Amino acid sequence: MQPFLIFGLTANLGAMGELAGHERRGGLTFPGRSAVIGVMGAALGIRRDGDFSALEALEITIGLHDSGAPLRDYHTIETVPSAAVKSPNSRPEALRAARGRTNTTITLRDYRAGPLFSVAVAGQGLAALATALNAPVFTLYLGRKSCPLAAPPGARLVQAERAEDALAQLILPPWRQKDQLQAVVVEDPAGEVLHDRALDRARWHFAPRRVAVRPVTGAAT
Repeated sequence: MQPFLIFGLTANLGAMGELAGHERRGGLTFPGRSAVIGVMGAALGIRRDGDFSALEALEITIGLHDSGAPLRDYHTIETVPSAAVKSPNSRPEALRAARGRTNTTITLRDYRAGPLFSVAVAGQGLAALATALNAPVFTLYLGRKSCPLAAPPGARLVQAERAEDALAQLILPPWRQKDQLQAVVVEDPAGEVLHDRALDRARWHFAPRRVAVRPVTGAAT
């Protein structure tokens, strides 16, 4: 047995985006590792340019209860012509360098309506994280500022043999009691590639890793 911090993530709309910088921002069916670390960082009051190293060291398992229904929206955004700036390190840097020489374009953004996920965290500092998630410094979102959580995370510490068993102990919101744990997202060398391990959050640089979605079997309840 070992300690796990468990908590839930549900929202009326969730934005589990893929790689940014394209006309279409596709959506995953679950939040990536960097998104979950961002939620925990917001709860602790860590700003985007702050130190996330302690959170990056944690082991994170994501549980899938309900991935929600797909929903597409359209955004008008400001873009930078390639001739205006060469090899910027970030979008803000590119906009500053362009100095008004920008274009406007319509992009597509994918969301999930009514998703429900759970998170199991192993590592150091779990008690402080649980306290912060239940009384966060900053508002908690599921991907974008337009996607605030629809219920408190309900963070608490539990003892379990496996992350799956820990996730099965999550106390769901009253209106989601039927949405029990269906699968977990785990790292797998043969799985799909996600760019969700943050290298530099200020510059939005992310490293790839391989993950797979595995059905839950034999989880303790």
